[in-house]
Amino acid sequence: MHLSPDQKNAGVLAPVFALRSKNDLGVGDVAGLRAFVDWSADIGIKVVQILPINETGGDSSPYNAISSVAIDVTTIDTSPAAISELTPQAYKRVIEEYDLEALREGGVDYANVKSLKHRLLAKAFTHFLEKERKSPSSRGKEFVRFREIESEWLSPYAIFRVLMERNHTEQWNCWPAEHSTPESAAEWLKAQPAKVQKEFETRVTYFKYVQWIAFSQWRAVKLHAESRGVALMGDVPFGVSYFSSDVYSDRESFVLDWSGGAPPEPYFKDDEFTQKWGQNWGIPLYNWDIMQGNNFRWWRQRVRMVREIFHIFRIDHVLGCYRIYAFPWRPEENTDFLALSHEEAAAKTGGRLPGFKPRDDSNPENCEANRQEGEALLKVLLEETGEFRLVGEDLGMVPDYVRPNLASLGIAGFKIPIWEREWHEELVRGEHYQRLSLATYGTHDHEPIRALWERWHASIVANDEAANDAKADMHRLMRYANLDTNHGWPELTPEIHLALLAALFRCNSWIASLMITDLFGSTVRFNVPGAVSTANWSNRLAIPVEDWKSDQKIGPLSLKVRDLLNETGRA
Repeated sequence: MHLSPDQKNAGVLAPVFALRSKNDLGVGDVAGLRAFVDWSADIGIKVVQILPINETGGDSSPYNAISSVAIDVTTIDTSPAAISELTPQAYKRVIEEYDLEALREGGVDYANVKSLKHRLLAKAFTHFLEKERKSPSSRGKEFVRFREIESEWLSPYAIFRVLMERNHTEQWNCWPAEHSTPESAAEWLKAQPAKVQKEFETRVTYFKYVQWIAFSQWRAVKLHAESRGVALMGDVPFGVSYFSSDVYSDRESFVLDWSGGAPPEPYFKDDEFTQKWGQNWGIPLYNWDIMQGNNFRWWRQRVRMVREIFHIFRIDHVLGCYRIYAFPWRPEENTDFLALSHEEAAAKTGGRLPGFKPRDDSNPENCEANRQEGEALLKVLLEETGEFRLVGEDLGMVPDYVRPNLASLGIAGFKIPIWEREWHEELVRGEHYQRLSLATYGTHDHEPIRALWERWHASIVANDEAANDAKADMHRLMRYANLDTNHGWPELTPEIHLALLAALFRCNSWIASLMITDLFGSTVRFNVPGAVSTANWSNRLAIPVEDWKSDQKIGPLSLKVRDLLNETGRA
């Protein structure tokens, strides 16, 4: 599945957790993704894009993963049909202890879903061990090979997961002294009775088993997508959680007294802190001297694993490869700084203030140093992925050198129509987009087009302080879609919605990709940056994927989208 920019393609983005299936366990998984791939292939969509699938801890954000490689248990299909060691009887006994109807309603209940899936996998693992003791099989040899090949990341991760389970949190800085470092944990384990050591090692093997199942299922989905002519686009987050197995096991490769994020952004009006100070993601910075010294081994390892299950890779916050905005405090301290002036904040931090690291772009020398260092890292990623496999999410405060540098490397950047402006504030016509780009109306961080349009319309009707801006923005977007603006500021009708889809598909970009919510004309939002809410990263689509073709709204819309893709040369 090598998609050349010579051919235009259409894509659709949906978080795996948001996909609803009739028999799921309260979260989307590889079974729902397989059905999503089939639906996409049937209407001519060639790229299925998803959010990161790395394992998360107490924070369900896929961009704050506890491992740069390990796959989240929620994505695993834990049905007996998908896991040969899980008997129907064991499956039935476990799920009877959960209220499946409640789990399947509304958003994802991560705590209960993870508990349920781990219990099912534990049953399968126990049965697997029993079978292998009695009669070693080729499947057992396959598991041994997986453990040997992936030992560099898998062993430290599995040990971290057992310690995390024993201490009831991934926050390793809260663990007792005997667990606080890999070295102290190893000494502690040696001092334990043989029974405790055996239980610990069995649990370590269990977490390796879970990853074996996960990678096996994801590799199978990749092959299925290939058979349908669909490329899977994965997401490589720029950072990893402070409380990750990576940081716990290799602290010298990270800078822990700064938290990575993004600069102040007035566009995100939902959050006062983001507008004033920026987004504090809490991810540690990288010790680039260490990483360069070992030829970026950590980066190469994580990309190789992503490559096993994806065809194209979106680098989240590619700007961070050049320089990253950083905070001298952890996210949990944001509220302490919200009302402070810069002078007051500096007094509280010993003179340190948020800013770009390793250096800002305040002079040509800094810009050139940042460009060179970013290019060096991106060349490493290209070595591991290959030509035209990377897409860089280059949104936000973009230095002048970034987009030319991405283009010179053959890395596509993003085009979001409402942010692509001519000097006179009109939107750049889609036919003028660079071919090596991905066009979309918004990412998982943005409100869907329908929600945006309804906000504009409400302001116009109320004639509030935002009304004039809303009128101008609505008409700009209507002109972008070749719609008549002589009849005021309408509500978002099905005809206008279809015209907006057509305008994106007509653009010159290599990939025109829509959030599934924008494709369906929904107001469902998956993330509000800076907001702490159970709705973040948990909203799910209302209709099961299996019913999309027969649904009274989605079915006819799917056929119209198929026609649009044929008309615009993207099918």
